[in-house]
Amino acid sequence: MSPQGVAGNVRLLHVDGTVSMSTDELAPGKWFTEIYNEHGSAFSLKIREKIHQEQTPYQLLEIYDTVAFGKLMTLDGLVMLCGLDNFIYHEMMTHTALFTHPDPKRVAIVGGGDCGCLKEVLKHPEVESAELIELDERVTRVSEKYFPELCESNNDPRAYFSFGDGIKHVREAVNGSYDVIIVDSTDPVGPAVGLFSEEFYADCLQALSTDGILIVQSESPLFHMKIITSVRTNMKNAGFAHIATLDFPQCSYPSGWWTATLASKSIAPTDFRVPAESAVVPQTRYYNTDIHRAALAKPEFMKREFDT
Repeated sequence: MSPQGVAGNVRLLHVDGTVSMSTDELAPGKWFTEIYNEHGSAFSLKIREKIHQEQTPYQLLEIYDTVAFGKLMTLDGLVMLCGLDNFIYHEMMTHTALFTHPDPKRVAIVGGGDCGCLKEVLKHPEVESAELIELDERVTRVSEKYFPELCESNNDPRAYFSFGDGIKHVREAVNGSYDVIIVDSTDPVGPAVGLFSEEFYADCLQALSTDGILIVQSESPLFHMKIITSVRTNMKNAGFAHIATLDFPQCSYPSGWWTATLASKSIAPTDFRVPAESAVVPQTRYYNTDIHRAALAKPEFMKREFDT
């Protein structure tokens, strides 16, 4: 979505307590705004300039330089990541799953072309291979230029890149190929719809080893509870034994509150490894044992929803 103008006068409360009625500070070109029409809200970032734009074979890819959130990547006008807060998402999408598995050696990342999840996975010394399966190679190449801090492990000898259809890749994988599958997808629209289906989760089940773990991004508990419950139902119907939804703050995503849903073939999500964290946690900025444990706790409205 392109930056939006503001019609009429807007009452602006400034940090010094003064109030103005000017629209100049919200003028088009100064702010990137993603509007959530269905939920009557929006998220805006003040920008210095747009520094990259291209139409890839799959989507419109844009990079902005923002005033306070670092670089911003959008796909088809929707926020994908910001320099300021992406570490929370990437750490919660990876370490929660890898610490739940007793000995994760083979990891697949479906999506995640910005390479942030790949970087976090490769912090685990026991991982022998991490394969990134991304539909749009341009996302990775542009990330290497504008988000080098996320791509610093791309040359790790354990990192492998497969650019193509992740759904097809998982469906054709040899049974038991992976210990952990991480689905770092966009919202469930367009090509990403299939990544939220029972059929895809069933293929993940077959591609996982005996103690295999699947984790997927599952949207906002305030705005998208129907999606979360659908993900959980589809995972259960696909044959996973245990399912847990973890929540965490993510201020640049709709509502500022996000989730990842984890499914396992045999291991209870509460039985994650604590002693093994010592090699990884000094390298994290958000994830630790207390955060992992707290993310498994659920507010009452989510508990009631999941019990139905």
